[in-house]
Amino acid sequence: MFRDSGLLRGIIIWAVCITALVPATEAGAQEHDMGREPVPPESLPRPKLIAFPAQEEVILDGILDEPSWSLADSTDGTLWLTQPTAGLPAPDRTVIRIMYDDDALYMGAVLYDPEPHRLVSAGLEPDFNPQASDMFGMAIDASRDKQSAYVFGANPAGAKWDAQSFNDGAAINAAWEGIYDVSTSTFDEGWIMEMRIPLSTLRFPAGEGEQVWGLNFSRQVRRRNEYATWAAIPRQFRIFRMSEAGTVEGLPAFRPGRNVQVKPFFSGSSQGGQLHPNGPAQEYDVGIDAKWAVTPRLVLDLTALTDFSQVEVDEEQINLTRFSLFFPEKRDFFLENDGIFTFADDASRAFRSGSSPQKFKLFHSRRIGLSDQREPLPIAGGARLSGRIGRFEVGLMEMQTLGDGMDPAENFAVARVRRSLLTRSDIGFIIVNRQVTGGADVANYSRSGGLDANFRFDRLQVNAYAAITDDPGSEGDRSIGSVQLGWRDPVFDFSLLGKHVGADFRPDVGFVNRTAVNQWFTSGGVHLQRPVSWLTELNPYLDMTESYSVAGAFESREIKPGLMVIANDGGRLSLDYSRRQERLASTSTILGVPMAPGDYAFDLMSMSYNANGGRVVSGNISFSTGRFFDGDRSSVSGTVSVRPNEHILLEGTAQRNRIELGGNPIDADLFSGRMQLGFSTRAFLSSFVQYNRVAGEMLTNVRFNLIHAPLSDVFMVFSERRRMRPGPKEVAVIDRGFTLKVTRLLQF
Repeated sequence: MFRDSGLLRGIIIWAVCITALVPATEAGAQEHDMGREPVPPESLPRPKLIAFPAQEEVILDGILDEPSWSLADSTDGTLWLTQPTAGLPAPDRTVIRIMYDDDALYMGAVLYDPEPHRLVSAGLEPDFNPQASDMFGMAIDASRDKQSAYVFGANPAGAKWDAQSFNDGAAINAAWEGIYDVSTSTFDEGWIMEMRIPLSTLRFPAGEGEQVWGLNFSRQVRRRNEYATWAAIPRQFRIFRMSEAGTVEGLPAFRPGRNVQVKPFFSGSSQGGQLHPNGPAQEYDVGIDAKWAVTPRLVLDLTALTDFSQVEVDEEQINLTRFSLFFPEKRDFFLENDGIFTFADDASRAFRSGSSPQKFKLFHSRRIGLSDQREPLPIAGGARLSGRIGRFEVGLMEMQTLGDGMDPAENFAVARVRRSLLTRSDIGFIIVNRQVTGGADVANYSRSGGLDANFRFDRLQVNAYAAITDDPGSEGDRSIGSVQLGWRDPVFDFSLLGKHVGADFRPDVGFVNRTAVNQWFTSGGVHLQRPVSWLTELNPYLDMTESYSVAGAFESREIKPGLMVIANDGGRLSLDYSRRQERLASTSTILGVPMAPGDYAFDLMSMSYNANGGRVVSGNISFSTGRFFDGDRSSVSGTVSVRPNEHILLEGTAQRNRIELGGNPIDADLFSGRMQLGFSTRAFLSSFVQYNRVAGEMLTNVRFNLIHAPLSDVFMVFSERRRMRPGPKEVAVIDRGFTLKVTRLLQF
């Protein structure tokens, strides 16, 4: 046990020293702020840029040497900082131009930087970690609804990052993949990006006259922790905030194409281990995915014999609570347009909300095609229609799974509709149905439905929902409801949450971590910007949570004051103290130890530090110690990442938990290692190994990915789950498999 307060004091002093000393090397950013008075971002005019018709073929080489680039309208070179000091012009100029032809939109940017040798590229793989990299990107609101956008970006090495955003940035789908090309180059004064986006990638209404689209650009300089945009936005937002974007004008009346994509695939696999007692099993599958833009704003997706064998395995988690764990969705088909189907607790980056989708989602797509043990189940096929019809956002989905052993065939159906109100608000409903369609239990079903309202103003946000579930065993309270209020301005944040979950609320196609509870949460914080020259922000806060049974009996209370310190280079130091009270009405089990009914009071001191992820060597460390129910708990975890260049990443993580419950000492540890190797922006090798000491199991996943054409891949995947201490009658290898999958996108 870590009972020596001197150890905790030493770790905190060590982290504070690192936070304080590291930013001192970036004097340029500090000098830029001296003597300047920031301007409120919302008071600045919304900029516009005139698109220019390309006069010749544009060759993507990252040089911008075609004559048309010199003729095109350009920005004045000024971007406006969001951080470290919102409302100041960025220290380095960024000159941007937009061109078009009959087939594509082109963007050319010259990004000046006095130290181009210090540019940071966090990998060559698609969807690299944007928080650890220099980056430039643009957001396009082609439908001009000021709510949604396509975001296209890249780092200086030419690796791509793209996303969809909804509800004025409240929901971001980073798993969306669009077809576009990027080329970059460096020169003595900075770097250059040249981008081509086929018009078929974008969804836009047909027009007869000149078109005007919403547009914004963002630039991140990792070593100085700078984030700047072309159309200035408040500090708490990012480029996804399309209600405050600029515009691109002069676009002709583009005719939307047929926008039909077909992606057939072939996969072959060999599986062995304890889960296959009859010996290695070989399987061969073919299938197809298709996408059709029914209208410029409404897309139909079809899938048959769906296969997700290339998806990386789930990372193991250690549950130190009495409630269920949440595992995220990783399958691309379900991640695309996921924001449209969201009916969940809100998790705003602007303030502490007291909850998140990891605590409640009425529809969680992981329930489709995965067993309760997180093993894949065969999917026969399905369809999804999603997009906008006027002021309505619509999502319809139907999926059919096949029976597999003890798991019967099932049909899943979801209907989600939202109506836009005012500028950034909406009201809506959702209906979810799960019906057994095969086997002896065909009468079994699970249904749920709900209404929600989300009102978003400049600084105030109000979210509310109510939902109910139904299944053959339902008798009691099957409802859930929540009201949340949040306020965030440049200095203060405040939030209040009230939530009720009935004892028989069972969203079998969703997720809820806790039932039979009434919860209250309130939080307040202050954001002191640039309190000293080496800090970006000092954020003291206080969170308070109380939970009661549905009958009104007290269950738990937590009071947690904390402090967040953000350094100029992006390093973050977090300190908090938690005082908890728990009343167990009946025997509960934590880490396999039964806890007797009664009242428990305990506290926990925690510290964590996250270093600037753009450095060659970076990482994080966290430490906590205190009482835990009738015993003690001490935890240390840390990650060390080594990225000598954009081609390679080596990462090691350790989580050490020493717990004493009921007089029983418990070691609950996790150790993992990760390697990513990028041969180019089209070929990658990654591996992940994790050891769970509690389960005594090791997971291994090795994946090679070759992008042989746009959105077309070759995957080779090896995975294994192994017992490290098998018993006398146990087999060491629980599951082992090798998979080859080939896909090819055809676009019409």
